Amino acid sequence: MDFFDRQWSTYRRVVDHDLMEHQALSAATTAAIEGWLAQRPQGAAPPHMVDLGCGDLALLAPLLRQLPLGSYIGLDLSAPVLPRAATQLEGVPYPCAWREQDLLAWAEAEPEPEPVDLLHSAFALHHLSDDDKARFLELSRRHLAPDGLLLWADVFREPGEAREAYVARYVERIRSGWTPLEPEQRQEVIDHLSQYDDPADRDVIQRSAEACGWRWHWLWQGAHRAEALAMLTPVR
Repeated sequence: MDFFDRQWSTYRRVVDHDLMEHQALSAATTAAIEGWLAQRPQGAAPPHMVDLGCGDLALLAPLLRQLPLGSYIGLDLSAPVLPRAATQLEGVPYPCAWREQDLLAWAEAEPEPEPVDLLHSAFALHHLSDDDKARFLELSRRHLAPDGLLLWADVFREPGEAREAYVARYVERIRSGWTPLEPEQRQEVIDHLSQYDDPADRDVIQRSAEACGWRWHWLWQGAHRAEALAMLTPVR
């Protein structure tokens, strides 16, 4: 088993055993998208969706297969995962495209002629530094239609919580509660989050978003004071 397959096997076990509350998050995401679609003007063109950090779409695909989209772009930094995602959406009635790309690079690029109506990102933006998160929030607005929506699912720190304190309590959560994972798998997750994860402080990132012209609303927050879903809409 190569490095990617080992990592993906661990990720799938985390999802399958709901260790990061993916089920509740998926339900909240579905409700948010369905509610947003219901509020769109009658006769509006089918929305164009971009998914930043799409992964394998194992959880989101059942919803995406039912959505009346005009197009879908799935973007991920890991090229091997894109064919898995594409398989999940085989046969949908709208065009799909798949890109190996960094999400900040996507935000920095010139917007395409057709604006994005629905922008979604799950468990990807926490890998950016605070400065790069702010830059993403500033630049991504250029890609979004005036009545568009950004759904940001991720891990966040408690207000005023230092990154070191967040990492310590998440590591304890993994060691004490993630028993469906083998010890070496738990250590892989611990090593990754210790080195690469930089979750935003909830209050700080909300203020940063509002300074960039976003209206912020928390839709769901998990029981472990980490996972959460925010809805952002551009201030007109």
